[in-house]
Amino acid sequence: MGPYYVGVLIPLVFTLLIRNTKKGKKRGLPVNVGGESGYAIRNHRFISPVETAWDGVTTLAELFEYSCNKHSNKKLLGTRKLISREMETSGDGRYFEKLHLGDYEWLSYGQVFESVCNFASGLVQLGHQRGERAAIFADTREEWFIALQGCFRRNVTVVTIYASLGEEALCHSFNETEVTTVICGYKELKKLANISGQLDTVKHIICMDEEFQSDTSLFSGSYSWTISSFSNVERLGQENPVDPDLPLAADVAVIMYTSGSTGLPKGVMMTHRNVLATGSAVMTIVPGLGSEDVYLAYLPLAHILELAAENLIAAIGCSIGYGSPLTLTDTSNKIKRGTKGDASMLRPTLMAAVPAILDRVRDGVRKKVDSTGRIARTLFDLAYSRRLSAINGSWFGAWGIERLLWNFLVFRKIQAILGGRIRFILSGGAPLSGDTQRFINICLGVPIGQGYGLTETCAGGTFSEYDDTSVGRVGPPLPCSFIKLVDWPEGGYLISDSPMPRGEIVIGGPNVTLGYFKNEEKTKEVYTVDEKGMRWFHTGDVGRFHDDGCLEIIDRKKDIIKLQHGEYVSLGKVEAALIISPYVNSIMLHADSFHNYCVALVVVAQASVEAWASNNGIEYSDSSDLCQKEETVKEVYSSLVKAAKGARLEKFEIPAKIKLLSEAWTPESGLVTAALKIKREVVRKTFSDELAMLYSS
Repeated sequence: MGPYYVGVLIPLVFTLLIRNTKKGKKRGLPVNVGGESGYAIRNHRFISPVETAWDGVTTLAELFEYSCNKHSNKKLLGTRKLISREMETSGDGRYFEKLHLGDYEWLSYGQVFESVCNFASGLVQLGHQRGERAAIFADTREEWFIALQGCFRRNVTVVTIYASLGEEALCHSFNETEVTTVICGYKELKKLANISGQLDTVKHIICMDEEFQSDTSLFSGSYSWTISSFSNVERLGQENPVDPDLPLAADVAVIMYTSGSTGLPKGVMMTHRNVLATGSAVMTIVPGLGSEDVYLAYLPLAHILELAAENLIAAIGCSIGYGSPLTLTDTSNKIKRGTKGDASMLRPTLMAAVPAILDRVRDGVRKKVDSTGRIARTLFDLAYSRRLSAINGSWFGAWGIERLLWNFLVFRKIQAILGGRIRFILSGGAPLSGDTQRFINICLGVPIGQGYGLTETCAGGTFSEYDDTSVGRVGPPLPCSFIKLVDWPEGGYLISDSPMPRGEIVIGGPNVTLGYFKNEEKTKEVYTVDEKGMRWFHTGDVGRFHDDGCLEIIDRKKDIIKLQHGEYVSLGKVEAALIISPYVNSIMLHADSFHNYCVALVVVAQASVEAWASNNGIEYSDSSDLCQKEETVKEVYSSLVKAAKGARLEKFEIPAKIKLLSEAWTPESGLVTAALKIKREVVRKTFSDELAMLYSS
């Protein structure tokens, strides 16, 4: 038998054995719980919820100190050196900032711990009093993490606020929590200066950037606060050290403001116990986590997914390299042509992502493949179909030596986009389409751990296991959580449904937070405590359990609209199905009870639409003009119908009319959150005329 046949047959036989094992594997098991009746599942490996993975450690402050002592000389935080900042002019006369960034410069665990202690002492010297709250209002960077840990060492509750929040939401968040100290960047400091008259309690501002000192406008106004540099606060603390005032497990570590997708943001109160439980649970799920891993941090630290991830990464001796969504890859918008993006320079092994980011990676790869010659396109399509067959369980897919060959010939270049060393991606924050999940699995050659959780549960809920290659599911309960389905008869979802129990998802465990700050009424609506003392959170999401104990999200109570003839449309479900169209960047479905059909606003993927127009000889003056053309609307609509049929949507779920938009929805525009979730009410108000025209035409 030749070496080729051995290389194919041995992995094939091994894979078949593994597949048979997986087929009967129970990932979640039924469990008896308190509270309202329902169908509850626990993680198959843990009888009761996990609270901490470290003996004697009950707070994030203790965990960080423990890790710094253990890994003192290892790299912890890395930031790229700024070599130059330039402005480039596009063909339409717009200016764009381009950055030339150098290598990562690292701080060891020991150095970071020293900075954290100095910052904690500096807060005291600055005049921050015990019991007062501090807010961190900045993009993700190493100073953010140092400030967070510094506050924890003084038992200061940290209020986290998205850097992209508008003025009304900012004022609400600062004033509701009565923040006295704000830690921010120069960009955010200028925002604060604009609303200074509306902030009631702020006394101290600590700026992470030194450039504010040359901005005379910040010192000429009659502001009620003092401004200090981050480095000066550290120096004050170094010269005047103060003993730590460490928190207890039940103390509130963070008041995390939601992104405000349904109105003014709500402050979720998280204890040290809550965040520690989620981190401890995730550590048991991702295999082989250790000090050799490198994590690429670029998501907002004001989002619980990133905050929990970075605290876990620091707890196990890994390195964290900071980047940003606009400098992530070599072709990112802010990266100077010919220089390296964050992923190429860092070459991470781990990263977290929201589905919108992974969708962009998929679209970028597809765009690059489509722009190559016919032979290269054919080779990619062949490699992709062969690997897809294997992942879907076919005996005749690309296994063994053939898989290695396709990786070498085709996928190696794609994997280089994220540095070439990624071994695990955590996806959370929103549902990930099966199409994108498969694309990333094949092209990057890595598993995606799709998680389900909310700010209110410290991102804890469920997490798909490393060896689960199925799509469309979010895995079994995390070891820190019990997941319960309860009947929602109004929506037609019951735990007695066949073949799978269905209902509203309720999450219980030590990761479930205390509730909403100064909002007892809303807290009582969605939080309960059962007779055994366990806290539960009613998510408003609807799910079903598969036979192996894995959860699938199938609906959302708030997103369901009843049409004129009585049909129910789930907006989120339809949007998730349609966004896989190559012409779609963002989409919002709209429906109401006064019409028997729905409509949609579609933000086009400009590169794809312009490529189609060029191939079909369609002339246009700019992107906006192209979106108005009847041929473009027909082409995009045709792709939406194709995606809808592929997802087996009902006819009434498919939008009857669409409006194409050329301007991207960004957090800066206020139309999406920092986690890139649609602010549905804001979009409706902004495009009310367009929606009205769709129904009247």
